[in-house]
Order: sequence, then C-alpha cells, then structure tokens
Amino acid sequence: MPVRSLLIRHIHTLALMDEQDTVLHGASLYIAGGEIRQILPSGRKLPRAACTIDARHAVAIPGLINTHHHLYQTLTRAYGPAADAELFDWLRTLYPIWARLDEEAVHAAASIGMAELLLSGCTTTADHHYVFPRGHGRLIDVEIEAARRIGIRFHPTRGSMSMGQSRGGLPPDSVVESEDRILADCERVIRKYHDPSPGGMVRIALAPCSPFSVSPQLMRAAADLARRHGVRLHTHLAETRDEEAYCLQNFGKRPLDLLEAAGWLGPETWLAHGIYFNRGEIARLGHAGVGIAHCPTSNMRLGSGCAPVPTLCRAGCPVGLGVDGSASNDSSNMLAEARQALLLQRLRYGAAALGVRDALRMATVEGARCLGRDDIGTLAPGKRADIALFDLRALGYSGAGDALSALLLCAPASVDTLIVDGRIVIEAGQLRTVSLERAIGRHRRLAAKLVAATAPC
Repeated sequence: MPVRSLLIRHIHTLALMDEQDTVLHGASLYIAGGEIRQILPSGRKLPRAACTIDARHAVAIPGLINTHHHLYQTLTRAYGPAADAELFDWLRTLYPIWARLDEEAVHAAASIGMAELLLSGCTTTADHHYVFPRGHGRLIDVEIEAARRIGIRFHPTRGSMSMGQSRGGLPPDSVVESEDRILADCERVIRKYHDPSPGGMVRIALAPCSPFSVSPQLMRAAADLARRHGVRLHTHLAETRDEEAYCLQNFGKRPLDLLEAAGWLGPETWLAHGIYFNRGEIARLGHAGVGIAHCPTSNMRLGSGCAPVPTLCRAGCPVGLGVDGSASNDSSNMLAEARQALLLQRLRYGAAALGVRDALRMATVEGARCLGRDDIGTLAPGKRADIALFDLRALGYSGAGDALSALLLCAPASVDTLIVDGRIVIEAGQLRTVSLERAIGRHRRLAAKLVAATAPC
C-alpha cells in the first residue's frame, strides 16, 4: 500500500518531462494516496507528511517505462550456442529450452527481470509472453502474481503462437496452441486482470507473437477481441530482412501490409522493433498513430539493424523503449537502454539526431503513450507518483556538470530511491519488497535445471 503521505524535499534537479521540458532545482513533491498532489518551487513552505525524503543530492525523473520485454528469457541469458546467432537461428536454438518452461520457472524469471528493471529506475513494464508449453496455460497469471508481490506497474501482453514446425513455422509444435484455446484464454485474462481505471497497476494487451507465427484469421480475431474489451494490441514487426523475405514468400505481402490486412493499423497498436519500414510505410504508421517500441540493445546484439527513430517521430509515431528479451540483450536495465538508444541514433544519423532529453522522453512520456496511458510518464499534480531518484554523489557522476545529462552520458547507475504509485519500493539502493538473495538463488537453480534438461547426452 502507498504511504499515507510522502514529501520529497529540496530535490537537486527535478525533470518533469512535461511539454515545456521543465527542469526545477530545489523543488519538492508532495504525494498522497499514490498521487502527486503538489509541486512546490524552492523557497515555498512545505506541508507535513507521514514520510519525508531529503533529495538535495538527487536527480528525480518520472519512473522509466519499458514497452517491450520477454521476462522468461532471464533464464537463458548468455546461452553459448546462441551467442553469435542472428534472430531466426537464435530462435531455433532456444525454442527447445523454452519448451520446458513451467509456472515455477516463469514466476522466478519474472521476479528477477522485474527486480532488475526496478533497480534501473523502471516503474512500469510491459511483457510479451507467447511461449505456452503444453499443460502450462497459466503463465500470465504467475507473472502478474510476481509483479504484485514485487511492486511494479505491469502491462502483461497475452502472446500466442499457433503455427509450429509442422505448419511451416519456426517453433516446435510443443509450444504452440490451438487458436480457439488462445482466444478463450485471452478473454479469460482480460476479464480477470485488466484494470482500466486511472492508476491501474495491471493492464492486459493481446499480442500474437508476429503476423507470421499465427494465421491471418487469428490476427483479425485478436484485433476484434481487443476492441470489444478496450485493450491494446502488440506484436513484433519489421525486425529483420529475413522476416520481410519470409512474409513475401509465404503471404505475398510485406509485413506491414500483412498487419494492415488483419485490421491492426490504429492508435491502440504498438509494435516491437520497426526497423525495416520504407518511407511510405512510416507515413502510414504515423497517420494511424501506431506506437513503436525501439529495442536498440537487442537489435545490435542480433545484428538486426537500427530503427529510424527520427523519421518515425517526425511522422507522428509514439516511440518508446524496450529492453526486449533477456536472452538477446541480455539484461533488463532501462537506464542503460535509454543510453544505448541515444548512442545508436547518433551513430546512425549524427550527433544532433537525438538529444539527452529526447532519449529520456522516449523512456518516460513516449513509453506511456505507447501503452495508452496519460496518468504516468510525467510529473504533475494528478499524475500517479511513479518517481525515480538517482544519487548524484555516486562515483560515476563525480565531475558531471549537468545532472540530467549525467544520467545517460555517464555510466548507467542503479536507482537510489524508487517510488511506484506512492509506495517506496527501493530505498538507499535496496529492494524493499522481496528478498533479492532468495530470488536469485531460486532463479539460478531453475535456470541451470532448464538448460541441463535440454543438453545433448
């Protein structure tokens, strides 16, 4: 539960991430009921609060928002046989391991990934879970349980695959489901967990893995179901040249045309990656208000390419950030991802292509837009109290002239204090909600078991 009232006083540098790009020095935040009630400029008389945080050495920003992840993949980080593979070969190598996932493993994987995200300053994460081995259909449920326990705001997406190897797909048949079962469970998860109310801690989206891992009929049915229930849509698209060739060969259409034919081009959709769109396609995406989850580390790790972020932004697409799967990143660090986005776009398009504050906006307010939220991503009265504070006395910030720029230009640091919906989740760099030591022990044991079970004799 949130503390009854909280005062964060005398903040060294406070970035609101509002439309005016306001940065305040010495200001204070007053929070009650999980909501920001007042922003008090330096010198203003401060109200009393049940809990007070002295932030005179801190830079405070809205909690970071991760728009694309595969939490289960924390169990297969740095897997040697896939270390140097491109996407399709990487998937073929890892699918047999993921086919052994169960509820215990997914709960452990989600707990570790969420802990890592929180410690990087992330207060909201999406997750794209699409692997459902036979007999294990409640994997979204255990992820939600993990999120509630650890205290992160969560947007799980009920993913799916229905085209296994026997139907020309990449995954083994043991991890795909019938389309009737997929749709029935999507409806169950929405009815049980989706909370559209302001400040809702769990919101569901529907997310077939990709337009070529399910049938066109399922893509259309998912879109219809999402619109009936008022939830969002998510999928992978335009990640590699191989994907483009596969779609042309098997469907006679480019990936975006395949998506449009299924009725997905609208403001309720956000897409992971978005690397290989031509200019006409980018204009269509912008006109439709489709969001993009830019995943720079994974794209570089797999040699997939570089999303044209400046062009997508100019077209009108919300562009957020995603750490992507922890077997292709191989971490869950949102501050590092924002830094990576800054550097990759500058490498590709020049130093003026993306500013520090632009990258931070991608990690906050633009991420909120991708997830369809207007109650997080910025700091203002009436917004939810999701706030990350970084201690400027840390070694890596010594000598930094501009505190806000230091967050991305200096080495990514762990968050000092993290507040989610008015609740202090991290204090003095320590996670307060779960035992990290026990979570790591369980995770390591299950990761070793998972990989050992699929090792050749």
